[in-house]
Amino acid sequence: MRKSRGRTGRKRKRKHLQRFRDGVSCSHKTEYIKLKKWLKERGFEESNLRPAQFWGTGRGLMTVKALQAGDLVISLPEKCLLTTDTVLNSCLGEYVMKWKPPVSPLMALCTFLIVEKHAGEKSLWKPYLDVLPKTYTCPVCLEHDVVSLLPEPLRRKAQEQRTTVHELYMSSKAFFSSLQPLFAENTETIFNYSALKWAWCSINTRTVYMKHSQRECFSLEPDVYALAPYLDLLNHSPSVQVKAAFNEQTRRYEIWTNSQCKKHGEVFICYGPHDNQRLLLEYGFVAADNPHSSVYVSSDILLKYFPPLDKQRNAKISILKDHDFLENLTFGWDGPSWRLFTALKLLSLESDEFTCWRRVLLGHVISARNEEHTLTIATKICHFLMEETQHVLLQISQLNRNKANLKNQLALVEALRLEDLKILQKSAEILCNLSMATT
Repeated sequence: MRKSRGRTGRKRKRKHLQRFRDGVSCSHKTEYIKLKKWLKERGFEESNLRPAQFWGTGRGLMTVKALQAGDLVISLPEKCLLTTDTVLNSCLGEYVMKWKPPVSPLMALCTFLIVEKHAGEKSLWKPYLDVLPKTYTCPVCLEHDVVSLLPEPLRRKAQEQRTTVHELYMSSKAFFSSLQPLFAENTETIFNYSALKWAWCSINTRTVYMKHSQRECFSLEPDVYALAPYLDLLNHSPSVQVKAAFNEQTRRYEIWTNSQCKKHGEVFICYGPHDNQRLLLEYGFVAADNPHSSVYVSSDILLKYFPPLDKQRNAKISILKDHDFLENLTFGWDGPSWRLFTALKLLSLESDEFTCWRRVLLGHVISARNEEHTLTIATKICHFLMEETQHVLLQISQLNRNKANLKNQLALVEALRLEDLKILQKSAEILCNLSMATT
């Protein structure tokens, strides 16, 4: 009997460990109990999904029964969705409708989130607001020291994002002031830059696509946003396939899976075939072993390996520019991209080969000399980017020691750079094998 109990105990322990690896349920937490009750009042029926904390992805949704391809994952009634209709039906509606020039659908949603968050206990959307992240890790929220560690062109896009959001804030100040009759406090203290960044990130990272007809009270920017409580707890995986859309017949936003998921496993959706730079820019996270990830080669790095004395250099650069071969040049898991190789081959043309440039763009081999030189330069660029990445990783470790407050932000950039390093190491290995095969 004792032996039997021991075996059962070990079984229970293994099961507990497996559960921990799969995810720890958060259903018992007050904020989720309140959210589920709130959703139920709006017509949401109990699903097989439970909020949980996962080892690799953080907060997400766990399934309590195995899912098969073709299963309905979640069905959220229209009443649960936060859209521009929600804004127009609120106390903000009359202010939005009379404001000229019209505000954008995005700005209307940002304003609504700020107003509802400020309302606190009085907000009808409080159960949802309570489970939204308090902070975000999109570039607009990162410290300058952290942004400077991002690779090109992500660093440039990050600066563009920061400029866009700041300009949005500055251009909306007059509209925010017009809302003063709704508040006892000064609108400047409610609609500050920090509040707008939080609202903008909430919409940018969490909305699902839902097209609305064009209305005169909004500017001409597309009205395609819907915040979807509970559904937006689903995390991204590049390896799953789902069908997601608003069903006009059922008036529900539905997600159907084309992948299997084991019982107590995390249920994923796919935001699209995005590389890690795009994921960090738009959503503030990095996916490990992302098959779509790439390391970008800027035109400055590309051109520094070719002699400035080359008489055809300017003509070659013009050709590459005219045919869009100076952008999106990458190293991936399968080595240098065809676009990168093509740009390098054209730049490697000798003066007696230059007339063949059209054949290069069509993918033809020009000469053994050209192929060899292309491989040599590709290898040099790859090693340069590896050294640069290792140098940044060293900077990150030093900053981690000196700036504890940036720990989470630095961890994000470190994850991106480590993934880049793996891609570059793989590319270097592929280039080495190609060089050996051609000699």
